[in-house]
Amino acid sequence: MSGTTTAVARLRAIGGGGSRWVVLLVLCVSLLLVAVDATVLHVAVPAVTEDLRPSGVELLWIVDAYPLVCAALLILFGTLGDRIGRRLVLLIGYGIFGLASALAAMAETPEILIGARALLGVGGAMIMPATLSILRTVFPDRRERATAIGIWTAVAAVGAATGPVLGGFLVENFWWGSVFLINIPLMLVILPLARWLLPESRGGFDGPWDVLGALMAAVGVLGVVLGVKRLGVGQGPFDIATAAPLLVGAVLLALFVRRQRRRAQPLIDVRMFATATFSTSVGCIVLAMLALVGLELIAVQYLQLILGLGPMETGLRLLPLTFAAMAAGATGSYTLRRVGPRQMAGWGFVLTALAVLLLMMMGQQDRPLLLTTGFILLGFGLQTTLFAAYESMLSEAPPEHAGGAAAIGETSYQLGAGMGIALLGSVMNAAYAPAFESLNGVPKPASEAASHSLGGAYRMADQLGGTAGEVLRTTARESFVHGLHVTLLVSAGLLLLGALAALKLPRLMDCTQAQQHCPPPRRSDALDRRSAGAQVPARRNAPDDVGVPWPGAESARAPRPGCAPEVDAAAAGKGARDARGAQHIRDAKGAAPAEYTEQAKQAKHAKYTEQADHTECTGCAEETEVSGASEHEPFEVTWSGRTTR
Repeated sequence: MSGTTTAVARLRAIGGGGSRWVVLLVLCVSLLLVAVDATVLHVAVPAVTEDLRPSGVELLWIVDAYPLVCAALLILFGTLGDRIGRRLVLLIGYGIFGLASALAAMAETPEILIGARALLGVGGAMIMPATLSILRTVFPDRRERATAIGIWTAVAAVGAATGPVLGGFLVENFWWGSVFLINIPLMLVILPLARWLLPESRGGFDGPWDVLGALMAAVGVLGVVLGVKRLGVGQGPFDIATAAPLLVGAVLLALFVRRQRRRAQPLIDVRMFATATFSTSVGCIVLAMLALVGLELIAVQYLQLILGLGPMETGLRLLPLTFAAMAAGATGSYTLRRVGPRQMAGWGFVLTALAVLLLMMMGQQDRPLLLTTGFILLGFGLQTTLFAAYESMLSEAPPEHAGGAAAIGETSYQLGAGMGIALLGSVMNAAYAPAFESLNGVPKPASEAASHSLGGAYRMADQLGGTAGEVLRTTARESFVHGLHVTLLVSAGLLLLGALAALKLPRLMDCTQAQQHCPPPRRSDALDRRSAGAQVPARRNAPDDVGVPWPGAESARAPRPGCAPEVDAAAAGKGARDARGAQHIRDAKGAAPAEYTEQAKQAKHAKYTEQADHTECTGCAEETEVSGASEHEPFEVTWSGRTTR
């Protein structure tokens, strides 16, 4: 039994269609923990520094070990799940994540905390792609899957935004280790639930797992992400510590792609990137995350250093962005069906660009209404784009490569975040620094030290005191606001480029994509179901010499709003005019005529099978209505190795 069939059987065994949403709940809780852990430590860094006394390099690795390791291993564990089972990888990830959380909470040295954070990255890399690939398997109907992905992406946004708020509360009321302890009780509950509820699924690969290719991808992604992060903290592109990992990572990824093209059973089918839908979706994810993370980082500095808000209040100010993202995720499925991926992603980018331009009105004075409005538009627009991109990418990928496709999406997410910090941070620094080149009454060494960051300028102003200190502080605030405006303008330009790129996405949500390959459908089966009153999906592009299985097939059900048409009307009409297949298909009582003996059925089926041997079916999953009742088992047809539900 294939992995997908096993998954469906397990779902039916635990309660049918409703159980899919229980599975989604478990997957969303898993993702929430990983997303929270990615940002919860940010507000605890001062407390960690005071307690463990790490060096500057150690502190950098305490913060970066988790995202670096997670990004590097996403492809490795995503493709491993396609081979050995996605649920198995997810459960192992739960265990590693829980143990690493306990180790991090009790760490007494910087080295132990760095190791624990790296181990958290391993667990996160196992959990993130597994949740999305299992979601792809559990929801074969694209309309339901769109709703599930909307909830999934909204939960990711909630987790990322909740992390700083939750971390600030825990640090203020307990100690810094408590930000990790919250994972343990949830893992103790979710691990047995996941083992019982989640279906197992695999990609159906028979060949060996490409260990060398997986390692090449892991080291390559690690090098690229590390280099991009170093660019984001102000290191020059020609610095050996920046250029070396970037170069090594790029070379290894190029060799990885070359290796995958030559293998009969690759880890990742790189041919997916040849389709405009898949490659454009990945690009939209990178651009959206580039804008989101880069702008969030600058917004946090603005709220704390310009407006003087504390960590807790800063997190609360960012909550409208989170709520707007939740709303976009909740309504994403409806929007996608109505307007299609192209308009949804494109208008999401445009709305985000308008929000960014609105935020350019920020100054040195607090304007709560302006900030709240801008953050709402920003969160709603970006989440709309991310929803359309993730849904299109996942639907375009073959089911057997669901884990690899999910890993590509999550890696794009991480790369976009790193590039956002690097690119927008560089723009910010370039616009901020020139104001300190010649300041009257301020020593040159002090001006140079203040030109690197606003926090450094404040510390230098406190040391100078008097008029010189006040001049330095005022100049720093004005320069930061100027740099913020320039950065927002550049970000708006990038977002509008994203809107243009989104034009390559499909105009409509194609609900006719096949889910699996199987032998062709028996026309007699369709006839029997039709005579019983069932709604049977019509064939598309049927051979010219094969009539439609019942009269009036040319008027098969119309597509739902936002979905691509499911029936080739010309082909159906031509088949309907075939006298052999249209006039005597039924007798007056609705039963099959006598000419349809078992021998005749077999002969016609053999002829049809030969003609349609290499044809793909394109049915859309539907609930069938038999004799006026609702039968919640999706109608399945088989055609050339793929099952259409």
